[in-house]
Amino acid sequence: MTSRTTIDNFLAQKKLAVVGVSRNKNKFGNIIFRLLKERGYQVYPINPNAETIEGTQCYPSLEKLPEPVEGIVINVPPGQTLEVLKSALELKLLRVWLQQGSESNEVISFCRMNEFEFISGHCILMFAEPVGFGHRIHRWLWKILGKLPQ
Repeated sequence: MTSRTTIDNFLAQKKLAVVGVSRNKNKFGNIIFRLLKERGYQVYPINPNAETIEGTQCYPSLEKLPEPVEGIVINVPPGQTLEVLKSALELKLLRVWLQQGSESNEVISFCRMNEFEFISGHCILMFAEPVGFGHRIHRWLWKILGKLPQ
């Protein structure tokens, strides 16, 4: 289970790559990218099929980033997540946030076996301050239900 300390450590990193950023403003990868950028993070969008997203240069992979990042937010299907994690491991980028839908038992096992500091089962937008209204409600509900990390 993810601890609040792991979440806070991840969010303390201000230079992040977001893998799976869509050109579509309504897709979750795009929303994560925009909101993290608005909240003061230096964010690099990763999408092998786009040159720019929201006016920001996009990169096809972690290996093509112009400089190292401190953490990775992954928002792609589990099969693609595993490939991203293999690249991250080679680059020694071991701090990863697995958005819901990017995880699988194989992905979680890979993270554990390779000593990633990872977050799964939680949306980054529930924790990256300032938290928007909808995510604040969701976080409050999770607290009431005892699902919020301690």
